Amino acid sequence: MARAAGVSQATVSLVLGEKWRGRVSERTADAVRAAAETLGYRPNLAARNLRLGRTRTALLVVPTITNEYFARVYTGAARVAAEHGFGVVLYPSPEGVGPARDPFGSAQAALDGIIASSMAADALAAIGDGGLPLVMLDADPGEPGPVATVNLAIADGMRQTARHLLALGHRPDRIAHLAADIDTWTFRVRAQALHDTLGTPPPTEPSPLAFEDARHATERLLSRPGAHPTALVCDDDILAVGACKALRRMGLRVPDDVSVTGYDDFALATAIEPELTTVRLPAEEVGAGGMTALLDALEGRPATGTALPVELVVRGSTAAPRQAQGLPGRAG
Repeated sequence: MARAAGVSQATVSLVLGEKWRGRVSERTADAVRAAAETLGYRPNLAARNLRLGRTRTALLVVPTITNEYFARVYTGAARVAAEHGFGVVLYPSPEGVGPARDPFGSAQAALDGIIASSMAADALAAIGDGGLPLVMLDADPGEPGPVATVNLAIADGMRQTARHLLALGHRPDRIAHLAADIDTWTFRVRAQALHDTLGTPPPTEPSPLAFEDARHATERLLSRPGAHPTALVCDDDILAVGACKALRRMGLRVPDDVSVTGYDDFALATAIEPELTTVRLPAEEVGAGGMTALLDALEGRPATGTALPVELVVRGSTAAPRQAQGLPGRAG
């Protein structure tokens, strides 16, 4: 191969071992790769991994695999991993956001590092006995332990939502919060940002992330004494769809009687009518950023964290409020 590329064997070794940057030119590296492809060279990954003490495998821990967001995070992580000859094992924690069990018995022998999404760092302590490099996604950047944290601008997304509703004319005291009943950093940040932007604590009803639970939570929220909210801010698109279902059953129209917003921009956001105003999260970029940070840590480079921007996508589920009306049999 060295003869075909017109370079030394040492140069071939540097290029095929991905250690050529700063030592040989891009043109020379391209010549070596072209010669390898022409000659049908395939690296012996098992031998290389044994020599380097690497498995070239990362573990992506998520609370669930039934949520579209985590599927997109995995897609982004797997894409970057494949570009660097790594694989990603997806592991839904049996305890959700609680303490995760080591799926391998000895993760240090099977993995090079861990990426975890929407969980607390201490929930990962049992995996690899805490001895593997850890990158956290959508998690508290102040937690000790991770080599890097890749986040979304979660608070900004909620601020954009609240400001949109206020600009439409909804009063702060008539905007309610359908909150995810999950005690994690990301949902605490959303609640605080909504409170801060409205300038008052909104009427809040917690709900598990499921359509029917969200429907029941919405019914409870709108059954409280006094005038009903003119807008519902939901922590997740699933909650928002459940809220829309509840409103229809109660004889209320979206957005004529109550505006509804979501968070995530899942596929179902445009599958319902009216289509959902929601915050779009670049989930694939989060996964890609997490895998990049882990690769940097493994190569001894600074593993920098980041906060990716989010965008409010305005659709038909929000509008200016009409003259507020109470529910039947109640004061408005």
